[in-house]
Amino acid sequence: MAESLPEHDRILQEIESTDTACVGPTLRSVYDDQPNAHQRFMEKLDACIRNHDREIEKMCNFHHQGFVDAITELLKVRADAEKLKVQVTDTNRRLQDAGKEVIAQTEEIIRCRVQQRNITTVVEKLQLCLPVLEMYSKLKEQMNVKRYYSALKTMEQLENLYLPRVSQYRFCQIMIENLPKLREEIKEISMSDLKDFLESIRKHSDRIGETAMKQAQQQKTFNTSLQKQNNVNYGRNMHLGRSRILESKNEITLKRTFEEDDEHEEEVLTAQDLVDFSPVYRCLHIYSVLGDGEIFENYYRKQRRKQARLVLQPQSSMHETVEGYRRYFSQIVGFFVVEDHILHVTQGLVTRTYTDELWNMALSKIIAVLRTHSSYCSDPDLVLELKNLIVVFADTLQGYGFPVNRLFDLLFEIRDQYNETLLKKWSVLFRDIFEADNYSPIPVANEEEYKIVISKFPFQDPELDKQSFPKKLPMSQSVPQIYIQVKEFIYASLKFSESLHRSSTEIDDMLRKSTNLLLTRTLSSCLQNLIKKPHIGLTELVQIIINTTHLEQACKYLEDFISNITNISQVTVHTARLYGLSTFKDARHAAEGEIYTKLNQKIDEFIQIADYDWAMSESDGRASGYLMDLINFLRSTFQVFTHLPNNNNDHAAMSGKVAQTACMSACQHLSTSLMQMLLDNELKQISMGAIQQFNLDVIQCELFASSEPVPGFQGDTLQLAFIDLRQLLDLFMVWDWSTYLADYGQATSKYLRVNPSTALTLLEKMKDSSKKNNIFAQFRKNDRDKQKLIETVVKQLRSLVNGMSQHT
Repeated sequence: MAESLPEHDRILQEIESTDTACVGPTLRSVYDDQPNAHQRFMEKLDACIRNHDREIEKMCNFHHQGFVDAITELLKVRADAEKLKVQVTDTNRRLQDAGKEVIAQTEEIIRCRVQQRNITTVVEKLQLCLPVLEMYSKLKEQMNVKRYYSALKTMEQLENLYLPRVSQYRFCQIMIENLPKLREEIKEISMSDLKDFLESIRKHSDRIGETAMKQAQQQKTFNTSLQKQNNVNYGRNMHLGRSRILESKNEITLKRTFEEDDEHEEEVLTAQDLVDFSPVYRCLHIYSVLGDGEIFENYYRKQRRKQARLVLQPQSSMHETVEGYRRYFSQIVGFFVVEDHILHVTQGLVTRTYTDELWNMALSKIIAVLRTHSSYCSDPDLVLELKNLIVVFADTLQGYGFPVNRLFDLLFEIRDQYNETLLKKWSVLFRDIFEADNYSPIPVANEEEYKIVISKFPFQDPELDKQSFPKKLPMSQSVPQIYIQVKEFIYASLKFSESLHRSSTEIDDMLRKSTNLLLTRTLSSCLQNLIKKPHIGLTELVQIIINTTHLEQACKYLEDFISNITNISQVTVHTARLYGLSTFKDARHAAEGEIYTKLNQKIDEFIQIADYDWAMSESDGRASGYLMDLINFLRSTFQVFTHLPNNNNDHAAMSGKVAQTACMSACQHLSTSLMQMLLDNELKQISMGAIQQFNLDVIQCELFASSEPVPGFQGDTLQLAFIDLRQLLDLFMVWDWSTYLADYGQATSKYLRVNPSTALTLLEKMKDSSKKNNIFAQFRKNDRDKQKLIETVVKQLRSLVNGMSQHT
């Protein structure tokens, strides 16, 4: 207890001396002490409070008298204070009344000064705002008159120079807010104008291209005229004395050419005349000023690429008319003329790399389109017009700096197509000429007719020239017509080779190659088909042989003709030769073969009407009627060959050779047919009488062969065609089997050409006939062993045949 009392005194001292905000920890210590400490602290606190109350009471008792005295003094002053208040109030009233007029004047002065200051301030601010308002008014006026590029410049001045000075005003804020909207409006309007421009050039591309192509063609014509004029002037200097008139004419012509070109230049509009390019310039400037130049460039190029794809897409029926190709080319030229113009008048909108890339893409598409559509063209005139259009198209674009070598390479492909159409056209012409020909020598009644023929065809024959009129030329009327048509073909082929920027040597080579195709393929095919036609007889075939000989000889004149029109010497230049020689030789060989075939077919027709009685007991004593008719036909046929007009020794030799070969072929075929008739498997039995009758027919054949139906055979060459038949028939007629069997295999054998199998086949047919009809009754006087002899011969022949087969 004694210990806690000093502690409570300490706590009370801390409470009295410590700020009330820090009393908490002190009071908390009261509760942290021993039990009942709180009760003891409260008792101690009450005792302290009673002590303080006694001290306060002592202090108040000590100062009470002074307080009473002060109150008394204060009450004495109250009256004086009231009097002073009245005096002050009166004085203040009188002062206020005196100062009212001064105050009024002062307030008026203050108001005027404020107004003056405000007016000065307003003037100053108006001087700052008026240029802004004037610039904004100018901006609106520029927008109204569509001077958008100037409007953008005005906006730039407003933003950078004028508006910052008066940015604190609300109307300036409104202006600042409107400027981006005006910029967007300008962008939209300029883009709309650009779209209208793109649509306009899409519509005018074909006209622009047509104009550019006309200008290129006129320039080319002018250059050609100028070149010709220079050449004439050069020639005039060499022949000055006799060409004064020619000089004046050429000067007039050249002057007229200049005047015509000037007139054309006045009439033909340029791309700038046809299309207003200002929207592009405006849009480019506007987007460049706005910092969106790249966006504009990308948009422009993208749209033009789309238009390029549309322009490059041809119509499905383009190949039907030349106008379709012309519109297609005009649109493409117009497109690239516009791009070239944009390239040269703007910076960065399109670049050379961009145009080259676009042109390469377009060129690939153009070549594919032309390659496809030109393949549909079957009219050579249309193909030629297409070629001329392509040349003008290429020359036009080349003048604008675009590479066109691939187009000229394509022209060589189209040239092959052109040649194909020419070949088809000339194939029809050749067929018509051959159909209309009478295949008879051309009659000429007088000198005029003769000159007309040789003016069309290079024919020379001194022997024929010596003859008097009327006379006949060896060839038929198709020869000069064919020659003329070949020259026309060369002219037609030359038309395509012109303007291809090729040398004369290359053109000469191309002409020769195309002419070779005409001769070796088209004309050759027509000749082959002609030769195979059923209505072409032997006489016509001989005339065809003569015709081909003359056409072959004319090939050298065709070579000279090509050299003349290309100015290429065959001596100095390794030019291709015409292959007419092989063409006409093949045609002659085919005609000769057809002659032999027709003769053989006619022989077969006669053989088919042969009506032998193979079982007859004895012959009629005269040759069969069918065979005599056949021989008469052959004799008359070869007489026709012999009597063909052969004014030329070469023609005589040729027709004689053909006649000899045909005669030999006919005799060999007749011999073979007769042999096959004897050995026919369907023929089972042959009597000796039939053999005798057959022998009479073979004798007539041999007589015909020995009568020299065609002159020129040496010795018995023609009779040898029947040697196989003759030896076989002699063997059976004489019945000389012992000699045949004894001499078989020897070079000196009498029956060297008799084959054992052939003899065996015929002997077995006669053997079967003897058994049935007893044909060998004439041998009975010898004895019955004769039949055994036949059996023996058959066995020996079979042995020979078997030996031959084993040896083989």
